[in-house]
Amino acid sequence: MADNLTSDVHDVVIIGSGPAGYTAAIYASRANLEPVMFTSSVQAGGELMNTTDVENFPGFPDGIMGPELMGHLEAQARKFGTDVQYEDVVEVDLQAEPKRITLANGSKHYARSVIIATGSQYRELGLPGESALTGKGVSWCATCDGFFFRDQPLAVVGGGDSAMEEALFLTKFASQVFVIHRRDELRASQIMADRALANEKISFIWDSAVEAIKGQDKVESLDIRNLKTGEVNTLDVNGVFIAIGSDPRTDLVKDALDIDATDGTIKVQEPSTATNIPGVFAAGDVVDGKYRQAITAAGMGAKAAIDVEDYLAANPAASNRPALLTEGS
Repeated sequence: MADNLTSDVHDVVIIGSGPAGYTAAIYASRANLEPVMFTSSVQAGGELMNTTDVENFPGFPDGIMGPELMGHLEAQARKFGTDVQYEDVVEVDLQAEPKRITLANGSKHYARSVIIATGSQYRELGLPGESALTGKGVSWCATCDGFFFRDQPLAVVGGGDSAMEEALFLTKFASQVFVIHRRDELRASQIMADRALANEKISFIWDSAVEAIKGQDKVESLDIRNLKTGEVNTLDVNGVFIAIGSDPRTDLVKDALDIDATDGTIKVQEPSTATNIPGVFAAGDVVDGKYRQAITAAGMGAKAAIDVEDYLAANPAASNRPALLTEGS
């Protein structure tokens, strides 16, 4: 049976938040495009919501906590008129004119243009025990869960800046932190590596990988294989924090947009943020497989909003649609 749906047609809908999404919202709002942003009810604010000190975002010489920075960006977007909604998008039809966005609550929204800023998601180890013990000692967020492991031994898996941030933060609570890394040197920036190496609570297990996570109702130990000798040893810890990178969140659009086969990011027509579908733009970590910084994501968000403004100006048929749409589906 046909469903008659009536809805406003927005100039631009932004899917996802984080520095890219919020910056796009700020620029689009100031261009009087009245953007609607669906932040995601679970991942609102992006990965910076799980980050402690952000020391390299311009304008904060003393650093700023990740959640605080995202709070400022959201407040600025709202100030200029962005309609920020903590809702999950479950389906999009980007080929339709106007574009159709379906939320988890069943409601449908329509837009003349869309900015995809869905960011990235934490990468899993794919090991026995990982899924079963998630939330019971397996974590991807030290700021979320570190407090629960006061005076207990913990492990961090990874060797980049994120892993060092996790390890350093966990020293506030843990009796000892073991960093497990596949190589014999860190991939982290020199300043972060120096801090971790100098911390007396942090011990390093080099050239090694976690082979299994063990425990009944909670994490009790890890099986660790030395990648050079093949020897497997048991490490008794009460929690393991995984920081081995992340993957772009493209599930929503992978069947519609061109995806880079190398790193899984959305392809854009550089130097613009335009995708292979007219009126659809992408910005932030979902596009960037190299730099992956808050400031580069913010810059791409600004570009996306300007690209949207140019697109609507160049396509009067798209920008002068009736204010209301009735659809039979």
